[in-house]
Amino acid sequence: MGLFTKKENILGIDLGSTSIKIVELKKSKTPSLVTYGYLEKASGDILKGEKEKIKKETAEMLKFLCQKAKVTTNLAVTALPSFSVFTSTITLPIKLSKKELYPAVVSQTKKLISIPFEEAVLDWKILEKEKDYKILIHVTSKKLIREYLEIFKLANLNLLSLETESFALSRALVGKDPAVIMIVDFSAVSTDVIVVEKTIPVFHRSINLGGLNLTEEISKVLGIDFKMAEQFKRDLSALDKIPNFLEDFLKQIVEEVDYSIRSYKNQTQKNIEKIILSGGSAYLPNLDKYFSDALKMKVIIGNPFKRVSYPEEIEPALHDVAPRFSVAIGLALK
Repeated sequence: MGLFTKKENILGIDLGSTSIKIVELKKSKTPSLVTYGYLEKASGDILKGEKEKIKKETAEMLKFLCQKAKVTTNLAVTALPSFSVFTSTITLPIKLSKKELYPAVVSQTKKLISIPFEEAVLDWKILEKEKDYKILIHVTSKKLIREYLEIFKLANLNLLSLETESFALSRALVGKDPAVIMIVDFSAVSTDVIVVEKTIPVFHRSINLGGLNLTEEISKVLGIDFKMAEQFKRDLSALDKIPNFLEDFLKQIVEEVDYSIRSYKNQTQKNIEKIILSGGSAYLPNLDKYFSDALKMKVIIGNPFKRVSYPEEIEPALHDVAPRFSVAIGLALK
């Protein structure tokens, strides 16, 4: 049964560690942009700190942002942060019947996760069924899901669906392209490396380096406070190239991405055809060229707004913020 009627708009909400992004889309043959908004978070990550205080503050910020952006719907979709979801691929014998398959998936999952299965939520999808079943599993805690449900209830929003950031990114940046594509998504606290094959995210690694680390590096090298370093980082988009003092930092991420490429090829004997950069730090000057030169591959900056229609006059504004709205757009497109 479908969750939405054809006439209802959908709100994609990306609750990041340091910011909230929202995108409202009108359902049609080509989804159209109704409104969007962005707000820095002062309260921090709902996975850390004083839970009740952070939940209330996050809900208030959500309400404020929706009002400011003049959102017209209360129907929302959001994503759990990648680092809070355990993702793996398992293989099971093809001889198993449909009745036997779920218990077998549960049995294998119990061996892989670190929390009691009774406290977990399991989502799984069959990727292949040739010689064996190849199955993608996602596991997160029931407690975390309850945290998100409470936030949206406090914000007077009807949370229709929760999914992983990797599926939202794939929907927004890859679409129906059947090629083997890697997404490198720069968030505040980490950089996620995702391989999408036949539109399904099948490989995921999280690198413990993100936008906050980049700001700290700028602060240290230039001898300025964190707030000034954050502004300096945003102003970098006006330059022609990445400053030399940031290349050592970026080299660490490139090396991890290269390791992921080789790891995926060793596991599957398949080549990555191109890389799509996304997230807040993707606006660094000529970052796509830097990655392309280092990895000897085709690298592009992702633009999720390509998948929706919008007034031509707002094109310049959307171009400047596009990479950071990939998750929110992918959620609204669900």
